[in-house]
Amino acid sequence: MEADWKRDPRLKAMNPEKIKLLEHFADRVQHTEKNQLMQAFMAMNMEAKQRGLQFNDKETNLIVSILTSGMAPEEKKKLDILKMLSKKMARPR
Repeated sequence: MEADWKRDPRLKAMNPEKIKLLEHFADRVQHTEKNQLMQAFMAMNMEAKQRGLQFNDKETNLIVSILTSGMAPEEKKKLDILKMLSKKMARPR
């Protein structure tokens, strides 16, 4: 993953602590195999919670937009499916 995402002007409004966490996560993801990425995302989520950080929907959409900008269309489709499943699982029952 290239560091260009760090210069995205939309990040200026985000909490600096959240950006630090994202930088840490981006560094980890560079050394993570594709089949382990979901585990890495879950670990980041747990780490964020432990630090008292929570990403709102707007921030999450921004992060996904930035990180998927260079992805192939097939990979983006897979991610969209995962996002849809995640939203369904998060709905209160």
